[in-house]
Amino acid sequence: MLLDTKLPVAYILTRMWPDIIRVLVISLSFQLLKYFLGDYLPEIPLQLPTILGSLISLLLAFNLNQSYDRWWEARKLWGAIVNDSRMLVLQILHFVPNDLLRSPTLGSPLQAFAYRQIAWCYSLGQSLRGQDGLAGLDKFLPEQDLAYLRKHSNKPVGILALHTAHTKELYQQDVINPFQQVQIDSTIVRYTEAMGGAERIKNTVFPSSYRQLIHVLIYVFLITLSLSLVETIGLWEIPVLMTIAVAFLLLDRTARYLQDPFSDTPTDTPMTAVARTIEINLRQLLEEDKENIPRRWYRGRII
Repeated sequence: MLLDTKLPVAYILTRMWPDIIRVLVISLSFQLLKYFLGDYLPEIPLQLPTILGSLISLLLAFNLNQSYDRWWEARKLWGAIVNDSRMLVLQILHFVPNDLLRSPTLGSPLQAFAYRQIAWCYSLGQSLRGQDGLAGLDKFLPEQDLAYLRKHSNKPVGILALHTAHTKELYQQDVINPFQQVQIDSTIVRYTEAMGGAERIKNTVFPSSYRQLIHVLIYVFLITLSLSLVETIGLWEIPVLMTIAVAFLLLDRTARYLQDPFSDTPTDTPMTAVARTIEINLRQLLEEDKENIPRRWYRGRII
């Protein structure tokens, strides 16, 4: 996940080696063909690769724009989750009478809602990444809640169901009034909407045919460019072609990574770091000891 302002170029380049090797083979092949069969090579005017390069640049720009839109929408959804998570605990803190906030008979509603919300954030992030949605939640949820969640295939939905049931219980016990119940329910509805938006992005696959078309066109462009350069600049064609190829392939690879913001890669949405921030904020609202509050991530470091 992105925890720094630097683009993980090294991470992307290490996954570009097969493409780079193919381009190098293409370049060397045309150099050998020129040496042995120079008279039979067709003359490709530079205008042809120039037109192809301009077309591919437009396609890559559109592809990058659409990919970034998906990533940015995912980040906005998690930004809304941060705000609503704080709001939920603030609502409980101010709606429930002070003498009942940590009442044993009510099961300490303030702590229950706060810990359940922390668990929901971690569970949602893990579920979106295809991981176990219950992993690590035993620190925040009692055993009866965990047993209930094991029956659900979608763990975050089960946690929201516990939120809703607890809100109903508080209303039936006259701890909160109808207006306050509506306010809490509205916050829970926004969680559902954010989760649905994230799942829509996760389950809507970017058209693979469009990605493959761009990739094939890049190779067509590089082949025609190599044919043009081999007749004009000779051996300098190799470094020039490699430089241009890396630029185009790097843009293509970056767009591919941004297309899936929940892929558990250095370019995905920093859901774990966001959930940790929410945990810190909510534990501070609970006025817990500093030793119990985790340290937060900042630009790839724990501070």
